Amino acid sequence: MRASSVAALLAVALTVSACGAKEDRAGKDVPPPRFAVLSDARIATSNAASDWGEAAGAAQLASRVFPALYVPGPAGQMVPNSDLADAEYVPAESEGVGARVDFTLTEQARFADGEPVTCDDYLLAYIAGQLSETFGSHLPLAEDIAEMECAPHSKKFTVWFNPDAGSRWRYLFGPGTVVPAHALAKRAELSMEELNAALHAYDVTTLQPVAEAWREGFSTEPGRFDPELQISFGPYSIDRVEDDGAIVLTANDNYYGDKPSLKEIVMLPNTADAAAFVASDELRVVESPTAAPSWLNRDAEGKPVDVNSVAGGMTDTLVFSEAGTFAQPWARAAFAACVDAQRMAEVSAKESGVEVPAVSVRTVSTSDSVASQMASLTTVPVDTATASGLAGYTVGVGYLAPNPRYKAMVEELRAACEPAGITVEDRSGDRVSRAQLDADPSTGLPEIDVYLGAVDPMREYSAPAASVKNAAALRTLEQELWEELPSIPIAAQPRTFIVDRAVTGVVPYTGPAGIGWNLDRWGYTRNEATETKEES
Repeated sequence: MRASSVAALLAVALTVSACGAKEDRAGKDVPPPRFAVLSDARIATSNAASDWGEAAGAAQLASRVFPALYVPGPAGQMVPNSDLADAEYVPAESEGVGARVDFTLTEQARFADGEPVTCDDYLLAYIAGQLSETFGSHLPLAEDIAEMECAPHSKKFTVWFNPDAGSRWRYLFGPGTVVPAHALAKRAELSMEELNAALHAYDVTTLQPVAEAWREGFSTEPGRFDPELQISFGPYSIDRVEDDGAIVLTANDNYYGDKPSLKEIVMLPNTADAAAFVASDELRVVESPTAAPSWLNRDAEGKPVDVNSVAGGMTDTLVFSEAGTFAQPWARAAFAACVDAQRMAEVSAKESGVEVPAVSVRTVSTSDSVASQMASLTTVPVDTATASGLAGYTVGVGYLAPNPRYKAMVEELRAACEPAGITVEDRSGDRVSRAQLDADPSTGLPEIDVYLGAVDPMREYSAPAASVKNAAALRTLEQELWEELPSIPIAAQPRTFIVDRAVTGVVPYTGPAGIGWNLDRWGYTRNEATETKEES
């Protein structure tokens, strides 16, 4: 049990006194402190392609367990993960025919159990996205795909896109979205040939047990970890989940790329007791929901950490249910008229301690240069008279709790909509995701009318590539989305990174994978003088 007082923590920030360590080591054989990373998300699953995985920030864990085909480059561009695969983009050759991408997985790419990584793993991800109701998935870019060619056990596959789609193909098969098909086939008592055939045929009956295991089997919560399914093909494997929720990663001995220098890392969900891990001298890297967490003393002698707060690339967004009240366009437009994004952004900034801008675009990050060319979009103006068209209605807004920032944002929304006669209810909960937007078969109504969560604008909609040359097309699409109102963008997601200065190789990143996107490139060098003093 890790325990300490807040007062002591404020005195030491992210370090433990050498004196205390000396006394501990003198009294007994104490193992060296572990290397712990604290997430600002729940990371309750390693399957980032599920509704639950998206809500729980699974990509922050899974990026080094189930790696993406493309990863962020130093200038924000997407670069190929050449250890895993090569890709060739072939433009559309005639009208009415889409572009295609030919993928070739490397011969050495394999899972931790020795099984090869094959196109079957990617076919499963694609069909999971296509059969979203069956799998409980959120893979919007899968809708861009017309067909995928994949023979069982093959290292090669081709993705054919619908006409005028597929510009964002590098964002397909992102971190944590491809899981071991062979493990799921075994669980469903299917051969790989049978699974491949069922996937190609969209055979929902045969795929039902596969979908259930895909949706529920990758939990990283205490007592629910299933090592038979959690088979890594990244630089780290999930070794175990401890009773306090700590997820222990160990270097994957069968990894086909460069070996990570840190052999063991402890990933902590946002529910972890950060103060306790500070007291045990284990906390090294943090993604914090606030710029000034209670356990951090930024003025501590020596200033052992760097703190970096930024407006992130993801967008806090209100997503409408397609059932119930908001199945009707007029209702979405009326509700939008009481949504003051600027005020909600200010509330978000106050709660997080990070200044964030209000956002009016859905298909690019607000920090992208092309976003500035859409500043004059016709959005829904705040207007109580228009909003009053929804007077008498109750709107349930859900989000994954606890989240003090989202709670404050929903309270701001409630106060803004009240003059129009709209009742906004906070329907947060510890299992809330987009899944609650779906209609209940027995009532035809959703559990929540609106979902509040962080959305990756590069993966959410079929859209042209984010570049100045596509500015006109993006603007047209954005205007259409403001007319259709599937969602309302609110503000950039605030991100704060706290890094022990003894850790090397850390590159803050505000996409879904978070700061751990290059976890396998990190190093840690303890202060040798301190070590010597402690051991003397």
